[in-house]
Amino acid sequence: MPDPERPLMVLVAGPYRSGTGDDPALIARNMQAMNEAALAVFRAGHLPVAGEWFALPLIGTARSVAMGDATWDAIFHPVAERVAARCDACLRIGGNSVGADAMVAIFERGERPVFRRAEDLPRVAGGTA
Repeated sequence: MPDPERPLMVLVAGPYRSGTGDDPALIARNMQAMNEAALAVFRAGHLPVAGEWFALPLIGTARSVAMGDATWDAIFHPVAERVAARCDACLRIGGNSVGADAMVAIFERGERPVFRRAEDLPRVAGGTA
């Protein structure tokens, strides 16, 4: 188990496009769920991260023209995999998602913790209510 005195860097992994049919409103709802989970991670005293926070600005800068185009695919999941390699733990939220499940597999292979509920994260100093 992680050191209870040290904040963890926790990857929030959940569906982004899965189950949305690429509907922007549904994607925004999925991203909002990840952001809310990230806030819970922060309030437990940890540093939350989401691959989307890194990948989406890069995808825009690279001038992807549509979700799932070659530029998108070259950046979206590879960035998440690199972020996952740097994190101490994973919080898996939401429903079906091949991408989020791939992130969980990275943590499981590395024998790093995977949490299914934010309230199961250990609380550390600096956390808020």
